[in-house]
Amino acid sequence: MSIRVRTVRNTEELARAMGAIGHYFGWIPTAEQGESFLSYLPLDRMHAAFDDGRIIGGAGVYPFELTVPGGPLRCAGVTIVGVQPTHRRRGVLRRMMTAQLADVRERGEPIAALWASEDTIYGRYGYGMASQCVDITLPRDSAELRPGLPPREGQVRLVDHDEAMREFPRVYERLRRRSTGFVLRTRDWWSKRNLDDTAEWRRGNAGPLNRALLELDGGPAGYALYRVAQHQTEFKRSLRVIEAQGIDARATREIWRFLLAIDWMDEIEARLLPVDHPLWQLVARPRFLGMKVHDGLWVRPIDIGAALSARAYARDGRVTLEIVSDPLFEENVGVWTIADGVARRARRRPDVRLDVQALGSVYLGGFSFAELARAERVEEAARGGLARADDLFRTDAAPWCPEIF
Repeated sequence: MSIRVRTVRNTEELARAMGAIGHYFGWIPTAEQGESFLSYLPLDRMHAAFDDGRIIGGAGVYPFELTVPGGPLRCAGVTIVGVQPTHRRRGVLRRMMTAQLADVRERGEPIAALWASEDTIYGRYGYGMASQCVDITLPRDSAELRPGLPPREGQVRLVDHDEAMREFPRVYERLRRRSTGFVLRTRDWWSKRNLDDTAEWRRGNAGPLNRALLELDGGPAGYALYRVAQHQTEFKRSLRVIEAQGIDARATREIWRFLLAIDWMDEIEARLLPVDHPLWQLVARPRFLGMKVHDGLWVRPIDIGAALSARAYARDGRVTLEIVSDPLFEENVGVWTIADGVARRARRRPDVRLDVQALGSVYLGGFSFAELARAERVEEAARGGLARADDLFRTDAAPWCPEIF
């Protein structure tokens, strides 16, 4: 077997590289579908593995921004990673991931992030689980809001694709710059990914996409994307909330008031909510939310100095971290002191010892150093070191990425 890894050169190669993971979902991408990806997945960001000229694996990157504590940061959004079953367990994935991450570092992107199809795969390449998300299934007859909330405010309208394209990005952009875990959405991203309803596979055995706009005080303040699913084996309807956003607590309350009150539904389903979503405090019966917690974003620090210096911190102070291992970048290994918001090489005694994967887990604030220490993922190297690190890295809200990329 003679395996070669390089970036793809045309849309036909792009489609064939995407087909490596598509195989496992019954999807055979066409060259036309490959063409549609080019607005957010450039050819030079898609690596493919070739066996005697035939593509048998692929690994892509969306070059975008991910909001970290303090604001947006350039990020490699790793996606469409797969190896055909004929070539599994032969080191193909490692070769692609190594080439991809080396390219990310060369481009100066301080971090990479992904959604893991299998949670045992990506730690070996330095990714750490950095956030969690929650799916809910709430019976409609238990979906009322708690007593004592203000009466209904504002107006919700169902809008068409064009109006959604005008108004929804404005709401999202107000949130994105301050919401850890949100990704940059270009106009093509909105049109082809978030609001597109032309492909049957997007519907998931449900009805057409509904676009609801919330207006408060004369302007857009929130939105919801949802579908109605009629179950085939029983007379039951589900409201499937794809995404619901509000610019503040008031708008969040009102967009969810609308969703929970839609008639003729038997249950409300929502995916990818943050673990600290206000909904837990808004509903009268939170125990009926049927919450299921699972992993969300996985983050890989590429250049530790740049990544730590780009992140904001909860207070002034100093903490010293010793990165004990990195499976791909030896340059990251060593002692780093964070002071005045800047990470520099140091010779100080470390407060905490950890590997690059554990650093990825604490980077967005989704997990604490103390939490990882209790699981033997982090070692306290100096008395009070865990507390000093957690005081610095603390965030006010859990990281939340509202879509799988």
